[in-house]
Amino acid sequence: MSSTTVRRAPGGREPQDPAAKPTRSRGAGAPPIVVPRREQPAPAGRRARLLVLVVAIVLLLATFAGRLVYVQAISGPSLAQQARDKRLSTYAVIGARGQITDRDGVALASSVERYNISVNQLLVGEYRGDGTDEDPPGALGVARRLAPLLEMDPAVLGGELVGDRKFKYLVKGVLPTTAREIFKMRLPGINIDKVADRVYPNGNLAGNVIGFVNSNGQGLEGLEASLDERLKGTPGTEVVERGAKGQQVPGGYFEDTPATTGDSVRLTLDSDIAWKAQSLLDAQVKATGADSGTVVVLDIPSGELLALADSGARDPNNPGASSGGSLAPSISNIFEPGSTGKVITMAAVLEEGLVTPTDKWTVPYQYQLENGQVFKDSHPHETQHLTTTGVLAESSNTGTVQIGSLLTTDQRYQWLERFGLGTRTGIELRGESPGSFADRNNNRTPYAVLFGQAVAVNALQATQVFATVANGGVRVQPHIIKGWTSPDGHYEDADEPARTRIISDDTASTLMSMLESVVDDGTGSSAAIPGYRVAGKTGTAQNWVNGKQGITASFIGVVPADEPRLAISVILHNPRSSEYGGVVAAPVFRDIGTYALSELGVPPSGAKATLFPTTW
Repeated sequence: MSSTTVRRAPGGREPQDPAAKPTRSRGAGAPPIVVPRREQPAPAGRRARLLVLVVAIVLLLATFAGRLVYVQAISGPSLAQQARDKRLSTYAVIGARGQITDRDGVALASSVERYNISVNQLLVGEYRGDGTDEDPPGALGVARRLAPLLEMDPAVLGGELVGDRKFKYLVKGVLPTTAREIFKMRLPGINIDKVADRVYPNGNLAGNVIGFVNSNGQGLEGLEASLDERLKGTPGTEVVERGAKGQQVPGGYFEDTPATTGDSVRLTLDSDIAWKAQSLLDAQVKATGADSGTVVVLDIPSGELLALADSGARDPNNPGASSGGSLAPSISNIFEPGSTGKVITMAAVLEEGLVTPTDKWTVPYQYQLENGQVFKDSHPHETQHLTTTGVLAESSNTGTVQIGSLLTTDQRYQWLERFGLGTRTGIELRGESPGSFADRNNNRTPYAVLFGQAVAVNALQATQVFATVANGGVRVQPHIIKGWTSPDGHYEDADEPARTRIISDDTASTLMSMLESVVDDGTGSSAAIPGYRVAGKTGTAQNWVNGKQGITASFIGVVPADEPRLAISVILHNPRSSEYGGVVAAPVFRDIGTYALSELGVPPSGAKATLFPTTW
């Protein structure tokens, strides 16, 4: 119940209420008369609107409060993690490759500490300099300070620093001393990253064997490729928190997983012998005008490869300078062995009991078979009276065909295969060729194989044949890996090589004596080494390269013949000065053998050889 004050109307009279009863007049100054008024109820629509508004406000506040609780209490850590993840950059750290060393631990390939210098172009502008013309702000000032250390022109370097890229390499492979000087400058936008660079301290020495890696440290050729899985280290990572422009946040998140170094491999190669073989080979290729050449030095008792030299071997430090082609032609390229292949024929007929070293043969310059095929010796001569040993010593094709014809066709090919022709040696290098045989289904090739034609081998296969004979008839698988060293320094020898008997010890001893006659009284006299007994065989054969016919001249021998230690082959393709292996290849064998025997400390031979007669 409310009340209302009723005021008099103008003129001093009260307004008249028709429903009111007459009242007695009150005097002047009397208090106003209060008349009660009844409360009017609010309209129903107004109350509903007010209720909706209140509910809406409550719901809105509840939503905001719920969202705030969700963001801060429930999803806060997850959202913060997502935001931080967007600021994180992950960088791979390449694990250093293990070393490749020779048999004495001399490094042939090593990983060294180097640094890559890169730029974040968005940050270079923050450089302020010292306000002078010599040290202006921005990219020009950075370039002037950095250029002398990078051995670059400041103007050229300044152009590399300008742009909107967050990452760009400036120089790779910087030395640690230079990297430290750059680090001291604290130049904005200039980054220094440690890497493991691959270096080959001996240049092209054994470059055909070692191979090389790409810019990411992955092996591409040679042992770097075939042993890549074990040589390469385990990569690590670095996770860094960076700002909007790519700068590292001071005190921000950082996590690293260290990279680990790979295993190191010790080879059977002897650096000194390999160097001598390479230098003598290159000199002879140049002196004879040959297209190319190869030298193989094999340790007979162990099957260890001491040297594998190819002319024109590339420097792994600069593999792009190579003209291309096979990295190691000594195992990938094949050729007809020529007369060095006669050793297999002689081994076969001796082992089969078909001939003796002193059997007598009438040997003409030209010999015709019943099937009409005609074979000739390398040069015209009168009819000779030679023993089996003499046929080998004089390298007679016509005499060899007569002797080898005692073998059936199947026997001839079985013995070629038994000595490893047509099959890879298993050397731990990629790209080895197994060799090949010409079509045997004609009247000529089954006879041509008897003197080293119509069959193709690689240089290591050919050398292995002589090593087998010299090793008492037992073939030892050639290998180039001596052992492995783990990152913690533990060394472990490689598995023992496979050994297979090919011919009897008696046959091998007889054949070795016959091969000594080649050097003592035959075509290989230029291979003689004073103080040492030498057994070997010369070879001259036709070859075909790019559709053109040429000549392969060779000498393969064993020294000392009485206590066999080394099997050495010297092979020259298309020599211009002479086509005979006894002239161009045997002298190189002599020089390499002399050096290697001295390096290995092999004592001179004892008693002189007792040789079989060569004529009758």
